[in-house]
Amino acid sequence: MRDSLALPLAAVRPPLMAPLLRLAPRGGLLVLAGAAILVLTAIAARFGQPVPALVTAVAGATALVLGTAALAIGWRARRRQGRVSAVLAQALAGDPDPVLVTDSQGLVLAANLAASGAGSASGAAGTGLSARLASWCVDADSVAAALLAEALRVGHVRREFWRKDSGLRLSLHPADRGAALFVWRFSPIARGGARGLDALGLPALTRGACGPSANPEARALGAQGDLTDLWAEAATRAGSGELLSLPDGTQVQPLHVPARDGSEDILLLPPLGTSRPASADGFDPDASDIPVALVQIDPEGRIQGTNRLARGLLGLVAGETRFFWEVVEGLGRPVADWLDDARAGRALGRPEVLRAALTGQETYVQIILRRAPGPTRAPGSLVAVISDATELKSLEARFVQSQKMQAIGQLAGGIAHDFNNLLTAISGHCDLLLLNRDRFDPDYNDLLQIHQNANRAAALVRQLLAFSRKQTLKPEVMTLESMLEDLTHLLTRLVGERITLSLTNAANLGAIRADRRQLEQVIMNLVVNARDAMPMGGTISLETEARHLDAELEHGRARVPPGDYALIRVVDQGIGIPADIIDKIFEPFFTTKRLGEGTGLGLSTAYGIVKQMGGYIFCDSVEGAGTTFTLYFAVEAAGDTVPGRSVPPGAAALPASPAKPAPRSETVPVPPLAAPSRGGSILLVEDEAPVRAFAARALRLQGYQVFEAQDGEQALEFLENPAVRVDLFVTDVIMPGIDGPGWVTQALRTRPGTPVVFVSGYTEDALNAALVRIPRARFLGKPFSLHELSETIEAQLVV
Repeated sequence: MRDSLALPLAAVRPPLMAPLLRLAPRGGLLVLAGAAILVLTAIAARFGQPVPALVTAVAGATALVLGTAALAIGWRARRRQGRVSAVLAQALAGDPDPVLVTDSQGLVLAANLAASGAGSASGAAGTGLSARLASWCVDADSVAAALLAEALRVGHVRREFWRKDSGLRLSLHPADRGAALFVWRFSPIARGGARGLDALGLPALTRGACGPSANPEARALGAQGDLTDLWAEAATRAGSGELLSLPDGTQVQPLHVPARDGSEDILLLPPLGTSRPASADGFDPDASDIPVALVQIDPEGRIQGTNRLARGLLGLVAGETRFFWEVVEGLGRPVADWLDDARAGRALGRPEVLRAALTGQETYVQIILRRAPGPTRAPGSLVAVISDATELKSLEARFVQSQKMQAIGQLAGGIAHDFNNLLTAISGHCDLLLLNRDRFDPDYNDLLQIHQNANRAAALVRQLLAFSRKQTLKPEVMTLESMLEDLTHLLTRLVGERITLSLTNAANLGAIRADRRQLEQVIMNLVVNARDAMPMGGTISLETEARHLDAELEHGRARVPPGDYALIRVVDQGIGIPADIIDKIFEPFFTTKRLGEGTGLGLSTAYGIVKQMGGYIFCDSVEGAGTTFTLYFAVEAAGDTVPGRSVPPGAAALPASPAKPAPRSETVPVPPLAAPSRGGSILLVEDEAPVRAFAARALRLQGYQVFEAQDGEQALEFLENPAVRVDLFVTDVIMPGIDGPGWVTQALRTRPGTPVVFVSGYTEDALNAALVRIPRARFLGKPFSLHELSETIEAQLVV
């Protein structure tokens, strides 16, 4: 066993070694005393004082010799202790349990890697035991001293400390015959083992830090005393499928069960191949109720027997004899080939995760194949040990899905940023051309088509940003009743004459915090999808509900925490969504519509908007009977009715960015711009040349003096001339080199109070910290129109 390690300091010790070792700590005092006696004797003799010279001389010389010898032997003992401690620590370096080596006073001389947490096995020398014992007992120092005293008296000491369902098993024993060194091992344990085996009433062997042990049921069968050999034989036979004979002659089938706390368990089950009458499920009656799912498979791959837990996991009934590949699927290769590999010894003991095909729901199981034990079993028979892996598979699927959505979101956000720059230049120059043309100009309709399609492209980019949750939100505290009532008039015209739209508002519906315009977009997307799902007409119902959740609500892979929620439901009577694709409807670019009829971004956009606002969206559908989309939004606490985003303490509230107007009608031209009330000089910093050209020309047409810079470094170089007057900074946010907030912060040190307009294809959320830190700052999102640019500049200069 690991705890029986003993390395003697010396094979044989002289008789005086132990007394001299006990004198070692006082060796220095003896040397000083002996020297003092000799000096005093010499002085007394020099001045003729009557002193028994011979007695004192002998006493002083004896003390001097004993002290010197004690110091030398103590020094040798300490060196030997250090070497032995290092050897012990190095020998135990790979031990997963923390191991300390101390002296008889409890001083730590060495530690293995698990105990020291450092790169050296002896790096923890000098560390006390109190820190390791403090969380398990009240007076750690007293407990350590008592354990050392007991180890000196009886040798090996074991203690267990418990805290709820976790515990610590402490093993202490002397490392040498002279009890100068002690080995402490700290092993974590779990109550009842990894699977709660102590509560099963089954005989079991457990191997932990202190070696093999038997529970009371196993001891009743004769498993007592030194269990090292019995454990080794049981482990060997558990791997080969052979029966094990216990000391009292009982034949058992050992089943190896790995535990999570570093220990191991072997269940001693009744033999599956005995001649005792089998139950209807093909198993020995004692084996049918064990808490481990077992399936017997004959050499042809047919199920011969199942116990109760296995039938519950696989969706079988007692006595059902199917082929195993009809019960499980999803291995990635034929299940029959897997069984053949197991019979040949190539796949025994290796876990595989498969899907249960007969349960009627998404159930995953982990299966380990072993050879069937017992002389009555045909060669090639197997036993499948099965455990439920549904939760593990669900977590894995959630992680993969989140990684995929994150990657697509990052790609969509980057594409949207680049397209916003292009669309700003296209729509901006189109606005400049439309300023000097009326509807009778031959180029007017062509320019208007360019402008309208640029607006359509901008709407598509906004969908990409909504999916990637990088769009700018303007949350406000609002009531769903008023929003839905206002929206119903538009939706009624949207759904057409064949479809009836009904609205039902619940009483006592609390207020929520959301971006009104974006929430309207979500509901419009859901209603349009409902309309398309009802080609023959029907009714679309908009419903609201106030719901209180006392416990966490689990819906598919999502979990809604407890609390008060306001619900919105969009219910249709359409064709429904097939079960095999309902999990994909929120994925970007997924659509069931024909080519050219949809982008596949409607529901993914709705999902992104709802999640960005902190809500939840779920879909329930029965094919041929209709679909229901349910939105959950947390209800705002009473009194929290001030719209807008929160402002950090000590910071002034920022002016809100101007809301983007709705896309212009196809017949409405760009409105002419009014002359500015006053001129001013503007420093325009933009790394995209087309955007910079449009903005500079638009501002000059308004009478402003415009200085252009292509990056932050050029802007700072221009501002080094104190004679140049600049009334406003207009800057992009993301640029090569120093970014927009970076160069503006430096410029404001010499030109404090200068207002700033940040423009970006990304969202305002990424700039919140900079907007709060920089006074008189405003955000303008790309793509912006000529009118929006002029209004924002005018508003900043007037402030």
